[in-house]
Amino acid sequence: MQRTVKYLLSTILTAVFLVSCGDGVSLQRYYVDNQETENFITQDIPISMVELDKTNFTEAQHEAYNSVKRLNFLGYKASDTNIETYNKELATVKTILNDDKYQDLMEFSDRGRKIVVKYIGDDEEADEIVVFGSAKEMGFAIVRILGNNMSPEKMGVLLHSLQNANVNESQVQDIMNFFK
Repeated sequence: MQRTVKYLLSTILTAVFLVSCGDGVSLQRYYVDNQETENFITQDIPISMVELDKTNFTEAQHEAYNSVKRLNFLGYKASDTNIETYNKELATVKTILNDDKYQDLMEFSDRGRKIVVKYIGDDEEADEIVVFGSAKEMGFAIVRILGNNMSPEKMGVLLHSLQNANVNESQVQDIMNFFK
């Protein structure tokens, strides 16, 4: 009897462990799996490289900007020769971002380019903000925004103000050249 109980407990613990690991691909796993793959580029970008004129920032924008510590960038370059692979990778990213843990923050389109912003967390604090942009002629890019005490509402306001931001191009030159 004691042997049966031990066997049953070890089977249950093993099953719980295997189920909790899950087999779904996370965004972080996708980054790691593709960081050295052909047609991909990755880069960690410290927030200090994003040069902004913060003199007209509201208090909420200042708080949002100061809560960001770094940006993780992953890009895929599309070309005429890799359309099937591009579509497969694009579908994989969309599947990851359609997970229930990602909350919608904003979405917009401009001249065939689509931008989607999502976050992980609750209405008060986001653990991670994800900006996903795609354009058939260029490819797609994912930016994971990581920091402390990030408010989704304030980050939405900040992201709107960043649309016209001046970025120090010398520090993102590799990324810009990659998509040419």
